[in-house]
Formats: sequence, C-alpha cells, structure tokens
Amino acid sequence: MGSKGDNGVLSKLKLEKLLCMKGGQGDSSYACNSQAQARHAQSMLHLLEETLDGVSLKSPEIPFVVADLGCSSGANTVRIIEVIVKHIRKRYEARGYCKLPEFSAYFSDLPSNDFNTLFQLLPNYGSSMEECLAADSHRSYFAAGVPGSFYRRLFPAKSIDFFYSAFSLHWLSQVPESVMDRRSTAYNEGKVFIHEAGEATAEAYRRQFKADLAGFLRARSQEMRKGGSMFLVCLGRTSVDPTDQGGAGILFGTHFQDAWNDLVEEGLISEEKRDGFNIPVYAPSLQDFKEVVVADGSFAIDMLQVFEGGSPLVMSRPEDPADVGRAMANSCRSVAGVLVEAHIGDQLSEELFLRVGLRAEARAKELLEQLQFYHVVASLTLCPTSREEDEGN
Repeated sequence: MGSKGDNGVLSKLKLEKLLCMKGGQGDSSYACNSQAQARHAQSMLHLLEETLDGVSLKSPEIPFVVADLGCSSGANTVRIIEVIVKHIRKRYEARGYCKLPEFSAYFSDLPSNDFNTLFQLLPNYGSSMEECLAADSHRSYFAAGVPGSFYRRLFPAKSIDFFYSAFSLHWLSQVPESVMDRRSTAYNEGKVFIHEAGEATAEAYRRQFKADLAGFLRARSQEMRKGGSMFLVCLGRTSVDPTDQGGAGILFGTHFQDAWNDLVEEGLISEEKRDGFNIPVYAPSLQDFKEVVVADGSFAIDMLQVFEGGSPLVMSRPEDPADVGRAMANSCRSVAGVLVEAHIGDQLSEELFLRVGLRAEARAKELLEQLQFYHVVASLTLCPTSREEDEGN
C-alpha cells in the first residue's frame, strides 16, 4: 500500500460522484466561462444539421426524443436542444405533415452537475405548439434531467432518436490506476497531466480512453432507436504522439502544471500531494477514435474529422496581460476547480489558481499565440443488427 499514489478523489467511484464543471454563475463558473464552447458549437452547426438530416423520421404520433450527454450547467445545452428540435420540426413540415410529433429532451450529466442552474435557464413549456412557434420565450419540448455516467446505460432500450454530446468525451471515467502507482512505469511523477509525460503514462491514458469510449458506444447502441444517429464532439489533437495533447496540453500542462510546482517549492504542499493529482482528460487523435468505433461495430461512421475550434479563453481585453491571466485562471478553474478543491482544499485551491493567473499574465502574448483547441467531430448512425432484423420478422 505504501507505494500506491494518493488517488482518493480520482478513483472511478469517487470521480463519478465528484466531477462536474464549476456550478453557479460566478466569475469562475462554467456558465460564465463557456462562451468559447458556444462559439465552437456554433461553427459546427452545419455538421450537426447534416447529421440530423440523416435521422429516420417516425410517425408524428411517436414522440421524437433527444438527449444531450454531458450537458453541464450553462446555456449552451439549451441552445443546442432548440436547434435540434427546430431542425427536426422543419423536416416534418417539409414532408407535409399536418401534425407534428411531441418532443422530449433529456439533459444528462454526472450527479454532481449543477442541474438547478441549468433548469433555471429553461424557458417555460408552451401550452400548444402554436404558442411555442409564436414566442421565443417558450420551449417546444418536454425536459427532464438524467443523472449518471454516460459510460453506462442511462435510458430504456430503443428509446432515443438522437444523441448529442459535445466537449465531454475527453473526460475519462477515472485516472488509470497505473498512473497513480509508484511501482508502475506509467507513474506520472512530477506531473499533473500527460502532456509531455512518458510513453507508458500516455499509453495508459489511451487505453483508458478507448475502454471508456467502447462502453459509451455499447450503451448508446442499446438505447438508440432504429434509424437513430449521434453527433459527438470532444477535444482532439493533430499530432500522432499522445504525449502532445495540443490545446489541452497548453491548458493543463504549462501554467497549471507550474502553479502546482510553485506550491511544492513554497512548502505549501508535498511532492507526494502534487503527484497524487492528475487531470482525467485525454485528447484523442482521429485514429484513436476511429479504432474504437470500428471495433465496436454498432455504428457506421458518416463523418469523422478534426475541427479547429480556437481559443477557450473568455476575454474582454486580449491586449491586457492581466485580463489574459484572469481568463486562463478562470478557464482552468471552471473545468477542474472542483477536483482541485477536493484534493487540496479551498484555501490552497485559491493559491493555486492565483499562481496560474500570474504565470499566464507574464506569458500572455505567447499564450494567446499557442492556446488553440482542436476537436474530434463525429457523426455516427446506428447499424441494423441481425438481432433487430430477427425481431422484425
């Protein structure tokens, strides 16, 4: 036991109960630091709509059901659901249906997600479809929250027409155990992320990502209706080298890493405490992603590409180094703050992110030039299986 790292908050069960984006609507909340994700999602709308055009339309007597997996707590998920519902509604109208189906939307994330903030952002449901069409303040779908890990089953069999998941699948279900074990060649000594780590560490993360994505696909293949599709977006990389994590590496492997080292050098935490923390994120290559989908065999790949997303920082004055530093600290904190606080406490967390901001401020120009996110974007359609064909006979 003595050679095991301190992985208490990063074990699978505890991470599932703990992991979430920063809740509320404060300066470091996800709701106030996800404008970049909104821009990136907006730039991909044409790809989303192409995927929606391939979804099989059922009788309007059957409700159309969509689920956003990894919805978080900001307004982005609400906007995307509106886009999906409106597009499918237009497809029904184009076919000349006098009656439109009812729509249901499931917002799903881990139990620790701030669903209260999310639900407060939802418009009221209109009493009629005509009322919804006439007023933007009304939503045209029924809404429900579904807490749980998307790496397992969340919904009844054959109940969902369309799955959407953006900026979530790069989060692993756990930090690989070997990465936290000092006896292992994969032990990530001196680092809190895999960017520029050893090959064995990166390979452990890659295996964990592939196992998690395989579980995700198995669950969705059982939950999706025949003719259904998925639109998936996650952080990706252009390098074939998994130790080069691209934009994620800049976010978590530079100033964030250096801030942890500062705490060690200042005697505020031990090296062991630092080494017991690892960000459970893996930005896959296209090949990583494709290998899992092909091996699973449940889905046909309609589209798979790397999409340039740009910077994740939310700034009002990019020419001001102090604003860049603040944006960097808030960006890191909005997605990893909950994990940091659980590992070293609120007070030391404040000290850590203060140092992230100061370091980013000192290298503001370089940071703005280097910090660019790339995303793996996939459109997948459920393949007919022999079991389904047998059931239909």
